[in-house]
Amino acid sequence: MGRTDLEGAIALVSGGSSGIGRATAELLARKGAHVVILARDAGRLAQAREAVEAARRDDRQKVLAFTCDVSKWEDVEATVGEVQEVLGPFDVVMACAGYCLPMRFVEMPIEQFEAHLATDLLGVTYLARAVAPSMIERGRGHIAMVSSMGGFIGVYGYSAYSPAKFGVMGLAEVLRCELKPYGVGVTVLCPPNVDTPGYAREVRIEPPETAKINGSVTAASPKDMARVFVSAVEKGKYLVIPGFTNKVLYRLKGLWPELFFAVFDHDVRAVHKQQGSGRSGS
Repeated sequence: MGRTDLEGAIALVSGGSSGIGRATAELLARKGAHVVILARDAGRLAQAREAVEAARRDDRQKVLAFTCDVSKWEDVEATVGEVQEVLGPFDVVMACAGYCLPMRFVEMPIEQFEAHLATDLLGVTYLARAVAPSMIERGRGHIAMVSSMGGFIGVYGYSAYSPAKFGVMGLAEVLRCELKPYGVGVTVLCPPNVDTPGYAREVRIEPPETAKINGSVTAASPKDMARVFVSAVEKGKYLVIPGFTNKVLYRLKGLWPELFFAVFDHDVRAVHKQQGSGRSGS
C-alpha cells in the first residue's frame, strides 16, 4: 500500500489511556492528526486526553476522548457513529486495547478465556468492522492493530492471551487480502514485552516457566513501540516485528520448528529441575 499522511488525518486509538495506545495517540498528535482515544477507565482517559492535547502540533487539532468497552459491539458501533457525526469518517484506526493474565491452561478460569477473546480479539475485530465500510467506500484509510510476539509463539502460561493474539494475526491477514483492492492498508504490530502497568502486573503473577522463557531482557518502551507502529502506518508496511532477536524467532519457527520448540522445552525443563519436580516434559 501507499504512504499515509497523518497531518490533518482523523485517527482513532483504542486502549488510548495507557501503554502503547497512549504513546501512539500522543505521537499521532505530534504529527498533526486529529485524535480520538477510547478506553474504559474514565479517570485515566481524562489524563491521557490532557497529554495528547499537550502533544499537538497545532491548537486547531481536535482531541476527543470516549469511555468505550471495545469488547462490546454495541459500545463500539455507537461510539464510532457518534464520533463520525462530529469529525467525519476515520482515516486511521489504531487498535491497541488488550491485556494479559498469565496462567497455566488447567488453572485458568473459563471466564478469563472468554474475557481475553472478548477484549484482545473481538475488541480489534469490532473496531475494524465499524470503520471498514466507510474506508472501502472512500477508497482509502488504514487499519492498524496490536498483536504480540505471543501472537505467533504459543508461550507457556499465555493460555488465554496467545490464542486471542493468534486470532489477531489471522484477522490481519484476512483484512490485508480483502481491503488492499480498495486502497485500504492494514498493519499488525507484534511487540515483545512492553514496560506498562499491565506488564508489571503480569511479572508479579506469571508462572516461573513463563518468567524463564521471557528471560531477563528489558521490556521495551511504549514510546519506542509507538514510533515503529506509527512509522509502519505512514510507510504502508504490513507486518512489524521490532528487534533483531524477535525477527529471528519469527523466521526460526517457520523454517526450523523442531529447534524452536526445543529451545522453549529446555527452559521449561530447567525450571522443573530447579524445583525438583521430576517433570521432564516430552
